[in-house]
Amino acid sequence: MKLLIIGSKGQLGSELVRECKRNDFSFLALDLPEFNITDTSQVKKTLADFKPSIVINASAYTNVDKAETDLEIAFSVNSDGPVNLAASCDKNRIPIIHISTDYVFDGSKGQPYTESDPVSPIGVYGKSKEQGESKLRSILKQHIILRTSWLYGAYGNNFVKTMLRLGIENEIIQVVSDQYGCPTCAADLAEAVVDISKQIIQSSKIAWGTYHYCGSGITTWHKFAKAIFEIASQYQNYKVSSVEAITTAQYPTRTKRPAFSALDCGLIKKHFGINTKPWQGSLEKTIARILKDSERITG
Repeated sequence: MKLLIIGSKGQLGSELVRECKRNDFSFLALDLPEFNITDTSQVKKTLADFKPSIVINASAYTNVDKAETDLEIAFSVNSDGPVNLAASCDKNRIPIIHISTDYVFDGSKGQPYTESDPVSPIGVYGKSKEQGESKLRSILKQHIILRTSWLYGAYGNNFVKTMLRLGIENEIIQVVSDQYGCPTCAADLAEAVVDISKQIIQSSKIAWGTYHYCGSGITTWHKFAKAIFEIASQYQNYKVSSVEAITTAQYPTRTKRPAFSALDCGLIKKHFGINTKPWQGSLEKTIARILKDSERITG
């Protein structure tokens, strides 16, 4: 099995590289500036030269607020890029695993979203990711689209690292308490992606399509933050003494976030036998990894 990992320097891509090394897989890890999925000729040449068994697209433009003004870049990376990959994969008969987001939903359902629920993104980031999903489906049959949510990990920038930095500098931290979702450990997601990759290689009967994968258990950003400091304080002292709950209205951002974006992960268990992991246990393991290497707190 030869895996092509795109977006290898991000928090998920880094974990995919780590997981591939752990399994002793053959892989090629690519990211900017050496590789750009919006460059059609580069995509074609890379797939033709490396001839991967599976392409894993973990690259994305993920700055939710900045996307509102960087429309062209967001759609180029999140929509045009997957189109390039899908077209080349289709020509070379290579399946793709593409990572997407809970932000394709508007958050108004009030219950965990299933894969069959209608999408209705409320910001440029979500719209660009939804467009990428839709176009990829229309081009390449052999695809697995994995929607995930509230991703965090030992690499890259994420909510957990932001909280740890703020906790060193501030006595009081205010965190939104009326947005609900499922924190997802990047290492867990990488393990699921590699598991699916193995099954694609080993089986001729793959249920291609869209799936959800996130940590099990629904929480708020505020409760998530409190859990971070409860765990991290076992390893070192923090200046923060209070994590205060505030409303979304009290913390205005350039773009609106889904109020409830929890994902139902029953389908991935049904077709691939993959069980999600409680976010609290994965958070403990991730914080332990981060604090063993303090440089990771800053990325």
